Amino acid sequence: MSANAAATASRTPARRPSPGLPVRAGLGFKPCHFDDIVAAPPGLGFFEIHAENYLMPGGPMPRMLERLRADHALSIHGVGLSLGGAEPVDAAHLERVGGLVARVEPAVFSEHLAWSANAGTFFNDLLPPCYDRAGLQRTCDNIDRVQTRLGRAILVENPATYVRFAAATMSEAEFIGEVVRRSGCGLLLDLTNALISSVNHGWSLDAYLAALPLHAVGEIHLAGHASEEVDGAPLLIDDHGSAVPEPVWALYAATLARIGPRPTLIERDNDIPPFAELLAEARRADALLAQAETREAA
Repeated sequence: MSANAAATASRTPARRPSPGLPVRAGLGFKPCHFDDIVAAPPGLGFFEIHAENYLMPGGPMPRMLERLRADHALSIHGVGLSLGGAEPVDAAHLERVGGLVARVEPAVFSEHLAWSANAGTFFNDLLPPCYDRAGLQRTCDNIDRVQTRLGRAILVENPATYVRFAAATMSEAEFIGEVVRRSGCGLLLDLTNALISSVNHGWSLDAYLAALPLHAVGEIHLAGHASEEVDGAPLLIDDHGSAVPEPVWALYAATLARIGPRPTLIERDNDIPPFAELLAEARRADALLAQAETREAA
């Protein structure tokens, strides 16, 4: 626990462990699919929403969420808390997120290991922190602030990265391991992000995964990505705009064999297909989860 957390522990509510998601496949909720979901409940493990889309107190989006929450487990995924930023988490934004979590009571709350704000300027991107001791302290302090306000441990997602800081003194996996150890948060393992970063930086994907705190994985994300070529080298881009590709499915199967079944989200945020296409991907993930559960029970 960081010094910030220790100093405030005596006057803040105790953090409760997350109740966790069903060990099933889930989908990111898209309002365009609401009628399909209500008309024929799909029997999914859970739905996930982005916190920043539901911070308003009224209107059609919160009403949809209330209806969804009545029949399904929910995961809330934040994209704007800027945990890896050089400044403390924005207090007003955290308060609004805290209000949403209190209203919805999701099974899991997660955020990116990234920053998206600095000196009052907000960026429409998730940028990687510098993996050094100062960055580690700032990140852990920010996670402490979030966990204290929410009254629960959160999951932190490994990022998809395209650049590295020359000043970094730790690998990404070492940094994440220290974040988990010091803050008590869990890990949201995004396998597409792991693949993207390994290709973009020339890392060994297997060594990267082996160095992560896999015991702390509370959820897995799978998504599609785009591919370009820059100066003769491949560049993978985390665009969430296509179906999960076969290399990611193979990586997912190998990861389940390594760590056992975990709640798994199929992500799709661009070029949204009909609900039936996403549901088919979720069924494929469910089949792999069932195989992993059978192996674990043998």
